[in-house]
Amino acid sequence: MEEKKKILLITGSPNQTSQMHQIASCLEHDFDCFFTQFYPDTPWEKFALWANLMEQTIMSGHFKAKADRYLQEHNLRVDYMGKQNRYDLAVLCSDLIVPRKLRKGKTIWVQEGMTDEVTPWARFVQKSRIIPRYFAMSTALNGSSNLCDLYCVASEGYKDYFTNMGTARDKIVVTGMPNFDNVRLHRNNDFPHRNYVLVATSDIRECFRPDDRIGFLHKCKEIVAGRLVIFKLHPNEVRERAIGEIKSVFGDDARIYTEGNSNDMIANCCELITQFSTLVYVGIALDKKVHSYFDLDMLYRLAPEQNGGTSALQIAELCRRFIHFDGDGPAFARSLRRRKTFELA
Repeated sequence: MEEKKKILLITGSPNQTSQMHQIASCLEHDFDCFFTQFYPDTPWEKFALWANLMEQTIMSGHFKAKADRYLQEHNLRVDYMGKQNRYDLAVLCSDLIVPRKLRKGKTIWVQEGMTDEVTPWARFVQKSRIIPRYFAMSTALNGSSNLCDLYCVASEGYKDYFTNMGTARDKIVVTGMPNFDNVRLHRNNDFPHRNYVLVATSDIRECFRPDDRIGFLHKCKEIVAGRLVIFKLHPNEVRERAIGEIKSVFGDDARIYTEGNSNDMIANCCELITQFSTLVYVGIALDKKVHSYFDLDMLYRLAPEQNGGTSALQIAELCRRFIHFDGDGPAFARSLRRRKTFELA
């Protein structure tokens, strides 16, 4: 009996981890699927991880703890750093680091959300071609390394976006984005509140960028204009600091959630205020009035396809076909275009 081909799926945040699980669930019958947390490649990166300098990244800290717990609870096979096997395909949640040994096989990058604002510093890092992309200190350059064979993106708008950011257009396939491709399902939920303004904050400071949080909160107060308001904190935020700031502007009765289903909260709100958050796309898909630090016209162009929750299946089918394809990523993508439609098996 022929040995099954092996696929390594790179996890990270809870969102990235659950997306990889969805993709693997569509592949596990025909392939041996293993998981690893996003991990370092160079000696410097390994030293930084050892020295606890990566606690606010998906390599370590609470992100890794949550991913490890998720993998254990779902009885998924773990091969940290991919040391146990030789893999025929790797599916990555980030290309800020693409380990050299994974590049010897085939690689597919999967978009998991909005990328951060491209600051002048991020542009400098990108143009240097020497400074590692993660020194942008954000996800601004995620999806733009052009190192993976294929790139799975959320929409035609994002295909244009990542092309402009430096990834070869003939590597990019529009598949939709798991977890953000069927948000209307969240209209039916058991979140107890209705008709409020929801404020979803971002981990800007934790990513070492300036954030006038008090100024933002006062702007929120103007928009709220006396209505019921609920805050949902980003999981990477320093909670005590964020909660204290909210109470200093909105008082001790401010309703603040640090856990819970954000999509359900958005479905029940009447207006959504965000900073740099993928959650704004949920609001757009659910026809909510939204606010963002990003240009709203741009966000409507980039908004993920709503394909009835089939993105994970589409990405899995790409994996299935590409792993057996005799050729590189661009040649594979061209073969899909020649068929004119991307049909699921």
